Amino acid sequence: MSKEVQNTNLFQQVAVLLKNAQQQVLRTVNSTMVFTYFEIGRMIVEEEQNGKERADYGKQVLKGLSEQLTKEFGKGFSLSNLEQIRKFYMIYSKSATLNRIFEFQKAQSQITESESLIPQTLSTELDSKISQTPSTELQNSKTQTLISFFRLTWSHYSFLMRIEDENERSFYEIETEKNNWSVRELKRQYDSALYARLALSRDKEGILKLAKEGQIIEKPKDIIKDPYILEFLGLPEMHQYSESDLEEQIINKLEHFLLELGHGFAFVARQQRISFDEKHFRVDLVFYNRVLRSFVLIDLKIGDLKHQDLGQMQMYVNYYDREMRLEGENKTIGIVLCQNKSDLLVEYTLPEDNEQIFASKYKTILPSKEDFKRVIEG
Repeated sequence: MSKEVQNTNLFQQVAVLLKNAQQQVLRTVNSTMVFTYFEIGRMIVEEEQNGKERADYGKQVLKGLSEQLTKEFGKGFSLSNLEQIRKFYMIYSKSATLNRIFEFQKAQSQITESESLIPQTLSTELDSKISQTPSTELQNSKTQTLISFFRLTWSHYSFLMRIEDENERSFYEIETEKNNWSVRELKRQYDSALYARLALSRDKEGILKLAKEGQIIEKPKDIIKDPYILEFLGLPEMHQYSESDLEEQIINKLEHFLLELGHGFAFVARQQRISFDEKHFRVDLVFYNRVLRSFVLIDLKIGDLKHQDLGQMQMYVNYYDREMRLEGENKTIGIVLCQNKSDLLVEYTLPEDNEQIFASKYKTILPSKEDFKRVIEG
């Protein structure tokens, strides 16, 4: 190996190490800052409670604190920002997950304390020192837990606080961390009602699981959304474009489309040709889902779904299962994206035990909150 190659390899290894360190430092700084805001919020609330007999006491506390902090530390501590920090503490101090962690730590500390009892024959000084240790360790442990609990940036939490439903807020928080969403991506997923679309096909237990664990992909149905929201394509809602136009725009905005598809998708091909008996067919879009370890075929349809569309997708799926699927991979999944569909047509066309072929509507505009309920229910 030449000296130049050795130097290049060394540089690459060191560069990766430094980049990882920078990212870790940034995450630590973000977590520490968010924890600091949480603690400021706690202090504000506790001070307000001391003067709870006076209704305007809280406003006086915030106004005076804002003036003092701004004078000492500069911008960032306006009255509205302090109100936001107070709200942050009020919301996240009630977090069920955080409270369970604290209860577990307290129980562990009590066990440690009981196991560390020193016989009376030891010196009083040593007894005193040991008896103080558990409370100190518990406080340090709680601080570290809080710092590690807040894994997103303050900008993320500022947006999440707008979500009133605790289960929905928890879902978006988990998914943001899991998928490394920017604030812009988080807002887009919220505006497209991702939680509502995923919750639609789940029972009460499944909805609670979404809130506690986020989107868990275990079977093909878990990756399906209905409808898919493709407002990022910039296409009109009416039939003023062709299927090839739709496909072209998806390819041009592939990164956005992958975000809408969800976790674990990788692009494979467009217009993938299938040939047999001297006949040729083309699958519009081919993806691979790394979580399910299976191909995902997508066909795009303008207008109403027809039973022939489902039959064609069944043929594509069968071909991939028999000719393209490797040993160890799971069965191919087919999704027909259409502007409109009849649920009864889908039900009677596909077998009762179907777990491979799906039909979903798509929307090329982002519905208003009022319209969205009708879109989902319709």
